[in-house]
Amino acid sequence: MQVFVQLLITGVAMGFIYALVGIEYTLIWNSTGLLNFSHDKFILFGAYMFAGSYVLSLGLPPVLAILCTVLTMFLLGMVSAFAIFNPLSRLSTNLFAVIGTVILGRIITECVRLIWGPLPFTLDNFLRGSFHLGPIVVSKAHIVIIVVCSIITAGLQIFFKTTKMGKAMRCVSENKTAASLMGINVPMNIAFTVGLSALICATIGVLVIPIFNVELQMSSMIGLKGFASGVIGGFGYLPGAIVGGILLGVVEIFGSMIIPSVYKDCLSFVLLIIFLLIKPSGILGNRR
Repeated sequence: MQVFVQLLITGVAMGFIYALVGIEYTLIWNSTGLLNFSHDKFILFGAYMFAGSYVLSLGLPPVLAILCTVLTMFLLGMVSAFAIFNPLSRLSTNLFAVIGTVILGRIITECVRLIWGPLPFTLDNFLRGSFHLGPIVVSKAHIVIIVVCSIITAGLQIFFKTTKMGKAMRCVSENKTAASLMGINVPMNIAFTVGLSALICATIGVLVIPIFNVELQMSSMIGLKGFASGVIGGFGYLPGAIVGGILLGVVEIFGSMIIPSVYKDCLSFVLLIIFLLIKPSGILGNRR
């Protein structure tokens, strides 16, 4: 029983990470109509900025370093929106826009390599250790991931339903032309959305540092599984990304007990293919 609980907590923790990435895909898709395939590189940049610059180079306390990282990434996200996402969203061919986000991701990767170098590193004392709940041993990192991601997802739901900016973002996602006629500044709205997405990416990058080494390929699979979670849950629907991410994480962890763990990544994409064949709208796609 204790092994089951430990695996369940691990699966839910990883599922929340995938869910947040799926939410980012949803945010950008709803505001710009673009599939942004540079999310994982924003995660990478956030992790390197936190660990490489604010903690190791400047010696800031972790909490202050996290605040500096998310604020910096929010500003960089807004800048990238005005420079890249707003122009791409006006292209008549979505294929060119998708290619543009892939190129942006490559540029970010090379910037990381140029600024912090190609060698991996880690933070030995950051979110290490475990909690003992009777006979159950739970990783501190997994508990923090579940708590932080739960707060973020709940906060986003409240933000979109109760705040003026959140309602404006929902309006833009429904119809940009109508939103513009109602007096909403659509380019600024898109910039705020991309900035918010970059902020979430930075948070993910910080949270996964205890699980992965800080290295150039650390976020590639996270980005792909986040996209899969969005499709499985119902693409373009925020609660769907949450459900899809948690399902994906739990299936992956428990599946690794049946098949060799080296193949556990395949389970995520097998599940994605099954949903594309049987229920392409996703679990909650019809409830949007």
